[in-house]
Amino acid sequence: MKNDTRENFGSKLGAVLAAAGSAVGLGNIWRFPIETGQNGGAAFIIVYIACVLLLGIPIMMSEFFIGRHTHTNTAGAYRKLAPGTQWKWVGRLGVLSGFVILSYYSVVAGWTAEYTVLAVGNCFEGKGPDTFPAIFGEFVSNPWKPLVWMFAFMIVTHVIVVRGVKGGIEKFSKVMMPALFVIMLVLTVCSVMLPGASEGLEFLLKPDFGKITGSTVLSAMGQAFFSLSLGLGCLCTYGSYFRSDTNIGKTALNVALIDTFVAVMSGFIIFPAVFNAGYAISSNDIGPSLLFITMPNVFQQAFGSMPVLSYLVSVLFYFLLVVAALTSTISMHEVVTAYVSEEFGMNRRRAAAIVTVACSVVGVFCSLSFGPLDGARLFGMSLFDLFDYVASNIFLPVGGMFVSIFTGWYLDKRLMRDEITNHGTLRVPYLRLVVFILRYFAPIAIGVILFNQLGLFRLF
Repeated sequence: MKNDTRENFGSKLGAVLAAAGSAVGLGNIWRFPIETGQNGGAAFIIVYIACVLLLGIPIMMSEFFIGRHTHTNTAGAYRKLAPGTQWKWVGRLGVLSGFVILSYYSVVAGWTAEYTVLAVGNCFEGKGPDTFPAIFGEFVSNPWKPLVWMFAFMIVTHVIVVRGVKGGIEKFSKVMMPALFVIMLVLTVCSVMLPGASEGLEFLLKPDFGKITGSTVLSAMGQAFFSLSLGLGCLCTYGSYFRSDTNIGKTALNVALIDTFVAVMSGFIIFPAVFNAGYAISSNDIGPSLLFITMPNVFQQAFGSMPVLSYLVSVLFYFLLVVAALTSTISMHEVVTAYVSEEFGMNRRRAAAIVTVACSVVGVFCSLSFGPLDGARLFGMSLFDLFDYVASNIFLPVGGMFVSIFTGWYLDKRLMRDEITNHGTLRVPYLRLVVFILRYFAPIAIGVILFNQLGLFRLF
């Protein structure tokens, strides 16, 4: 497929919302509050924002300009910029990461749909704290019910991707991203109006710099990196659909602001309710446990005296998770679909069908690893946990590291300057700082994150 036949986003707003949707996901809602709660509240948020500015935005700009300059999928982009070299494997790693993450992420996305239905049916009312672990455990271990929701989620994702960049991805983003913001604002208002919510707000807004340690900084860097979907190929792929007049620096800043807004707002939703319910978030509340066990209990405890409000908050919260999950599955599906379509000369519909079927097949085994295949282990982990570990702890940081090295050391700086300044039509006074970060700070910082997460060494 020739690059000159590729679609572009129809508007700058559409490009920003689509790229922001790629970054915004369940990690903003479950991982950010956990990291904040365990690392000093507002102090962690300040360090996190600094990491987004110094680490996240420069790498995001790199992925955007690589994509826009080449106007091809992420694997083809590196091959085009560095023909005859091994840099093509950086792009291919992004495609593989998208495939692996979509395969198991779609399982969790299906859980959000199930819990939305449970919330709509008012199934949480009157339940005690000991009930929610049993509800969740019974559901995920069911051999067929989670699969139904996973397939449903994949079909919706497939339909949107098949409709193309303008008619599918951009159109969906223009509707669902504003809806996500509205839902978050409504939930925030409900949460901060709770009696005792001031303690949760103080925790978020009053920094205790005495709690900032080397471990806090490392956690903030890791959260900034993973929250923005760096090294995954999504941003590079979406960048390939940018118009020539798109301001790459401004777009990256806007995407980072939206992603950070969603993460911080999730804290405003969760912490006032948690403090009101007298619940202390711990390391046991990581990932799905926070969303599907802790939060239903918190909402019942916090809003128990107001059944109507409890019902509304539960429904909106889980619908919010559905929207956040869907914006992420679409971007990951698009990474792999663009690769299959352009590298193998297929039309979008056929390429998307192959991706949907392949990811669904792998997703079946990931889902069954909580039930009938619970005893099956590879390297001591279930298939779901193994995919999550490899993608999060190896693929993404390795991809991000090589993106920064590629743009910071390999590419001609004149090429970067031309793309980021739109061939001299934009003034970008911070360009030298971006290059410095990509050359020195980003590779070292990501390397520290990578080795720390793999347990190869511990600095703190």
